[in-house]
Amino acid sequence: MPPPGRSNEAEEVALIARSRRDLLLRAHRYRLRWEDLEDCYSQATLELLARALRGARFASRAHIENALEQRFLSRIHDRRRALAGRSPMHAALETAMSIGGAEDEQIEVVDVRAELERLVMLRHELRRLQVLAEQLTVDQRLVLAAQLGQMSRSEFCRRFGWSAEKYRKVAQRARARLRSLMSAEDQHVPPCARPSERVPGTHL
Repeated sequence: MPPPGRSNEAEEVALIARSRRDLLLRAHRYRLRWEDLEDCYSQATLELLARALRGARFASRAHIENALEQRFLSRIHDRRRALAGRSPMHAALETAMSIGGAEDEQIEVVDVRAELERLVMLRHELRRLQVLAEQLTVDQRLVLAAQLGQMSRSEFCRRFGWSAEKYRKVAQRARARLRSLMSAEDQHVPPCARPSERVPGTHL
């Protein structure tokens, strides 16, 4: 057991830490998440209690309050540096997010390593599909839109009064027609207006 003087000092530190907890957590709530702030405050309190048990003396209650807040701020700064990249593990955990949510919860995972050229080509293909889809029939566009929207076949047929066979045939013809249009567009090369009459060389 610690000597009576040290025990009294540690008890005073514990009482002040308990009374100041809510105030200091609210005052610095903008610095970290609430659970991180609680963790930092607990560390600061334990450090100050250990210091008191080792024989540290405090001049007054205000001295203990200032020492506690300084240690609290020091732990906050340490945690912020860790989250900013000093500790790769802390930084990874801070930016991580779960992809195992509820069934109706969809999380889009973005590949930050994807090349810009590939992204541009994919967007170009989407614009081509949008233009070419205008050449399909109304029923064909309706079926493809429902499939892109992940509407089930049974729900589609119930909503629009179609049979399952009609749904299958229209969807099949829509996909085949769209593939045919894309293939024809790829093979089409605009003819040159007129051949060049210039002789290869340095003519301007």
